[in-house]
Amino acid sequence: MQLTINGDARSFEMPLTIAALLDQLGLKQDRVAVEYNRTLLSRTEWAATSLAEGDTLEIVQFVGGGAD
Repeated sequence: MQLTINGDARSFEMPLTIAALLDQLGLKQDRVAVEYNRTLLSRTEWAATSLAEGDTLEIVQFVGGGAD
């Protein structure tokens, strides 16, 4: 299945949910936001949202840090 993630085409095996995709990508679910086909999804929806051929996702990671 072809997905577009942050503008890049990538291939994955089906079936796949957003939660499973984040696990495959090695992303911590408490540190990302996911836009799925132009809709921002809450974390509670990720496990129940199945991905399909051609879906588009934008995944943003939250990064802490800075100087005093």
